[in-house]
Amino acid sequence: MDKNFQTNLKKYANLAVKIGLNLQPGQKLIMQALKYGGVPIQAAPVIRELAASAYQAGAPLVDVLWRDDDLNLIRFKHAPRDSFEEFPAWQAEGILNVVENGGAMLSISAFDPDLMEGQDPDLLSKQQTAIRKNWKPISNHIGKNTMNWTVLSIPVAGWARKVFPDLPGAEQQPALWDALFKICRVYEDDPTAAWQAHIINLGKRSDYLNQKKYSSLHYTAPGTDLRIGLPEGHIWRSAGFKSQGGIPFTANIPTEEVFTLPDRRLTEGTISSSRPLAYSGNVINNFSLTFKEGEVVDFSAEQGEPVLKNLLDVDPNARLLGEVALVPNSSPISQSGLLFYNTLLDENASSHLALGSAYRFSLEGGEKLSTEEFNALGGNTSLIHEDYMVGSGKLNIDGILPDGTTEPVMRDGEWAIKL
Repeated sequence: MDKNFQTNLKKYANLAVKIGLNLQPGQKLIMQALKYGGVPIQAAPVIRELAASAYQAGAPLVDVLWRDDDLNLIRFKHAPRDSFEEFPAWQAEGILNVVENGGAMLSISAFDPDLMEGQDPDLLSKQQTAIRKNWKPISNHIGKNTMNWTVLSIPVAGWARKVFPDLPGAEQQPALWDALFKICRVYEDDPTAAWQAHIINLGKRSDYLNQKKYSSLHYTAPGTDLRIGLPEGHIWRSAGFKSQGGIPFTANIPTEEVFTLPDRRLTEGTISSSRPLAYSGNVINNFSLTFKEGEVVDFSAEQGEPVLKNLLDVDPNARLLGEVALVPNSSPISQSGLLFYNTLLDENASSHLALGSAYRFSLEGGEKLSTEEFNALGGNTSLIHEDYMVGSGKLNIDGILPDGTTEPVMRDGEWAIKL
């Protein structure tokens, strides 16, 4: 392995452990990707670096839930067609055991976006629903910031091939690593200091929006005319989080967004996607959603429409919004000029929305509310939380104050807010 690459990989691992998780001495760590069936075994060399960094930070135990994508394909080829609601519940129980006893969680985003192309979308939907039902108790902890957690990407062969199809095979993963190191500030002289400054700058954006207390946002762009209501007491969040135990952490590496929850009942109009959505081993592209009284009532997609339909039909609240996130078109990820086919990265290249559950910490006192109380105030609860990208250099967003006054928030994909 190239010496420079190994040096940068150690920096990347340290960022995940120190800036992402802010792992504390004595905290156990679970590394997982349960929504994808575990961490791919081909990522093992990187996982070892992450484990070394975690142990050096004082973790008494680091554990990993693994997966083999070829085994998953074998299931789709040979398993009984009525067996796709089966799920190894011990995996979710193991993660819960760690997070409910003061541990931290590192989610790994590493998958081939075309892995399940051509597989039966109904079987894929059944498998995803089974996974999400078992994942729900864990996502409840995430929504309440019970523990310190973060999400990190690791290049794997199928993903690198999708992003760099014109490069020779041996050059694809190195190219993806290079892009990842750039957008995660690994090449900075002091990556930790660069991240600390970035977190402060994002915090200034969220502070400004929290002072404004907009009642709604109006989105306009080609194929888009959408108004999103915001609930009273909504909180704009950015990179800096704090667990219920008081541990500061950064939930995504990388992150460029400022976000809050919408009032799930108050979305009206049509919005078009600006980037493909990689979901369940398939790609959904060039799609449009039309909302009425908060709910998706019509949709279309040039690619992956059956997969989009199954996503919307996971449960009744999957057709409602759970997140509104603002990202400037000038973000480092957008300016890379790459389509990553990976939501963690693409959502930080573009303003985006999320179908499904809202994060409780985006509403004043939300962590302490019952599900019924949270929903009554405009929150949303669903098995899914699926981000999709809507931002571009042609997107305009206006903020509407309670008195009806309209102010520019973004113009041509860039912040119109002067700080």
